[in-house]
Amino acid sequence: MKYLKLLALAVAVILASCNAQERVLYLQDVENGSEINLPENYLIRLKPLDQITIVVNSKNPELAVPFNTSTSYSSLSGVSSYSSTATASSLQILTVDDRGYIDMPVIGEIKCAGKTREEVATDIEQKIKAGGYIADPKVNVRFADLTISIIGEVARPGRYDIKKDQLTIFEALALAGDMTIYGSREDVAVIREQDGKNVITKLDLRSQDIFSSPCFYLQQNDVIIVSPNKYKAATAEINQNRSFWISLASTGISLASLVMTIIIASK
Repeated sequence: MKYLKLLALAVAVILASCNAQERVLYLQDVENGSEINLPENYLIRLKPLDQITIVVNSKNPELAVPFNTSTSYSSLSGVSSYSSTATASSLQILTVDDRGYIDMPVIGEIKCAGKTREEVATDIEQKIKAGGYIADPKVNVRFADLTISIIGEVARPGRYDIKKDQLTIFEALALAGDMTIYGSREDVAVIREQDGKNVITKLDLRSQDIFSSPCFYLQQNDVIIVSPNKYKAATAEINQNRSFWISLASTGISLASLVMTIIIASK
């Protein structure tokens, strides 16, 4: 009987361990060597009110000056070259207006909304060439305010800058130090502004279906919310009840002491 009890206890511990592991594992239905097609159009695209910086380069640096806000020149072996003193503080930050356009020096309006950085750069190059300003323009477009926010059951909730044109939900969670053990892998919400509305998409990070979600790749200003699992809720309730009973007991002891003090004083 003693050995049966120990065996039952061991089985219970193993089952509990397996259940705990399932709560924290990602992509539980993916087999080794699986090939999964990723969604198209995953690069971050510009939206109204986004902020960007633009640098125009040319073999003849003087021709690029009117298109830039901060430039410098260097000469090596008698060959002049253009370089940008481009820093976040030295370059003028252009804001995409509510129509989705920016206003460039010399060439005027350029449509940005719905386009990637490279697509906007190509449009600017073509417009410069078409105007006969520079025959060989090279344009570099950079985001100036690309951020996402991550809150809930993660190690480091907060707002994070995006350093590249594509960011997956897993990479975002890595920025925040991953989920805590209390984070619900099957209940992650992404709030995304689309056409003037906040669209909420629920994600199950345990399933390979995540790869086909429009929110697998994040966009600027997305907000990721990691919900607590039922174990966190139960723990919170236990702690709250414990605090209540400790407070009640403390109040009772204080009240009893006061009554005893009054009784002794009255004798």
